Parts: sequence; structure tokens; C-alpha cells
Amino acid sequence: MKSLKDFLKVDLIVDNEVSPEFEISKILMENYRKTVLFNRVKGSRLRVAGNIITSRDRMCSALGTTREKFVMKVTESLKSPVEAEYVDKKPWQEEIKSLRELPILRHFKKDAGAYITSGVVFARDEEHGRNASIHRMLVLDDNHIAIRLVERHLHAFYTKKEEKNEALEIAIAIGLHPSVLFASSYSFNSFEDELALAGALAGEPVTLAKCKSVDLRVPSEAEIVIEGKILPGERTEEGPFIDITGTYDIVRKQPVIEVTKISVKRDAIYPALVPSSVEHRLLMGMPREPSIYHEVSKVADVKNVVLSEGGCNWLHGFVSIKKRSEDEPEKAIEAAFEGHRSMKHVVIVDDDIDIFKPEEVEFAIATRFQAHRDAHIFRNVKGSSLDPSAGRSAITTKVGIDATKPLGKEEEYEKAGIPEVKK
Repeated sequence: MKSLKDFLKVDLIVDNEVSPEFEISKILMENYRKTVLFNRVKGSRLRVAGNIITSRDRMCSALGTTREKFVMKVTESLKSPVEAEYVDKKPWQEEIKSLRELPILRHFKKDAGAYITSGVVFARDEEHGRNASIHRMLVLDDNHIAIRLVERHLHAFYTKKEEKNEALEIAIAIGLHPSVLFASSYSFNSFEDELALAGALAGEPVTLAKCKSVDLRVPSEAEIVIEGKILPGERTEEGPFIDITGTYDIVRKQPVIEVTKISVKRDAIYPALVPSSVEHRLLMGMPREPSIYHEVSKVADVKNVVLSEGGCNWLHGFVSIKKRSEDEPEKAIEAAFEGHRSMKHVVIVDDDIDIFKPEEVEFAIATRFQAHRDAHIFRNVKGSSLDPSAGRSAITTKVGIDATKPLGKEEEYEKAGIPEVKK
């Protein structure tokens, strides 16, 4: 399996000493389209790399595809999983005594502290097997971390243990190839193996090595491994934290991890993922697009789907269809919201519109949409907790826009073209 270092293409090298408190994140945000390598970080001997995924095309290249074929690549990979393989080696040769020795960033002014943002948390359940998922994690002291647990699979694993007053063993793998990060961000409805998806996307199995203090295996190509356990009955305040929309998420009481071992590779690189950055939004949003595609395909001849950059790759979606009936766009709107329940606005367009160009989608709205006829409004429905306009309840109003051409009147909406000139 390829490593983070295999994928890394550095655009800017910073050799002077920089601070993990605000300074690195400031440089990364100022150079958000460049991958930056920091060779000297105050308080740590590890180097830091940030903005590793700078664009949708860069993410697609990591998965061996293009933006146009991305959804189908993921769809086919889900049908052909590649199981992970175990290797008998010890890739993490050096140990670190304290979390404070890692170059964990504090990103923004009101952040509660230094946050691990690119770590994949591994855990096992007797019934459901392995789970890999990405969570934000607030450093509390030398060996304790607050972890934000959304009520999904890792939360279910932990709840089962906590009901027995037992801790859940976990391992946090940091510094992985983007295919593993993408798969760990994918929201399976059932307890599927994220690493089998990562293997299918990469075209080769993920290799796993044993941890030292917990009974788990994690990708052998990880740069850093933090081992520990989520303690039963322990809660602490987690937040404030900037999330995908660039606004602060609320403070919550969240579980606590007790760290038992920290191991790193020689010459390890710590990947800095700045919250609300291009990289964050793509890693969080792109895994939702195949789900939207799947749901819309049940009711329409869907061509492609994208969560737009202007909508934080989370709240706004564009869907291209080959329209066959006048009621199809409305069905597509409802299906799209089912495929991604955090989405707030969705635009359905004809397949002559390039949904990767927002100006073309805007053109379709301008010339093919009438609000009294083509707007579909859903009031008082559950939206995204990351949308500040929805408030803490996340109850929102969703809007679907049918910006397709009326059937039988296509010529009236035809875009002008210039014929080739023969010489």
C-alpha cells in the first residue's frame, strides 16, 4: 500500500522555525493551494506537512480517477472490496513519551486547544469487527484526549463497552495515504470494512501491523500511532472548534481517551489538516457524493453529482440528469436530500450543464428556472448542525431547484454554438 510520503508533492518548503500554535495554520491558509512542508517546528522533532490535498483533482488523482469519473470509481470499488493484509513487521521504531512532543496544531483564536484533525481511529467490536473513522480530538494533557463522537459506529462500539463499565481499546493512525482517509470518511449504513474500500480505491490491499499496547492492527504505512482506550463514564468539555463551514461548532461533553503508547517512524511527518480548509471540506464532502448519486439513480437517469465548493462541500449540491419526464426533477430533489441529509440546497440541471463549473449551474438557474413553478421548499426539517443559520436544533428549511429545460421546448433553450470553419 502506498504511503503518505509516496503521495506527497511539496510546493513550498519552510526552513525557519515555526510555532504549532496559530503560525503553521496561518501559513497554510495563506497558501491554501500549495502543499507546504515545515522542517523545523517549535517543541517537536517531527516535520509537518499541510494542505496535502489542495483540490478536487488532487483528491481524484490519489484515488486513481478524474472528477468526471470519481462517483463511478467509488461505486465500483464498493462492489469489489479488497481485504486488508497482515504483515509481520514493526514499522514504528521510535517512541514518544508525551502528546506535547507531537506538533499538534492550535488552528484558530477561539479553539479550545491543540486538535488532532487527521487521525484515523481504529477499534474492534466482537459482533461487527473493525471500524476506521476520523474524529476531531482535543489534547487535554500529556496523555489524555477528548474525542468528538457522533452517534455512528465508533460511538456504538464505545456505548456497548461503557454499559459494561469497560474501556474501549483504540489506536489513532496519523499520516496515511488519502485513499485510507477517504474510506475512513465514507458513511456506510451498515458495519462495513472501511479498509476494504481503501484497498479497492488504491488497487492494492492495505497492510496492517500490530500495535504495542492494545490488541489492534493499524495500517503499517502510518507515520504516527497513538494507542489508548476510551474511558467509561468519563466526559469533559470539547470545543470550541471550527468546523467545515468556517464557523464554530458548539461545546459539548465528550468522552476521554487515555493514551498508553505513542510510536513514530524514523523521520516521521505529521500531517496538518486545517479545519474548514479545502482539504477538510473535500475529505468530508466528497464521500457523500456517491450516496447522493445512488439515491437519485433510483428515480432518474443521473449523470453526475457534486457538492459545491461555495456550499462548503457540504450544504449545496448540483445534480445532472438526462430528463425523461416533467416530474423527474422533483423526484431527484427528494432523493438527493435522502442521499445527504445535511444538504440544504440542491440544484437539478440537464446533462448539457457542466456541474463542475458553478457559472454554468448559475446560467441554468438564470434561464431555465421560475421560482413559483420550479422551487420545491421543505420547511421545518432536520438539517446540519454545522449550519449556523439553523441554530442548535438544526431544524431548517431546504430548497430544491429544478433548473431543467421543459420537455418538448429544448430548441427554445438551446445554447448558441459556432460551427467549425473549413479551410
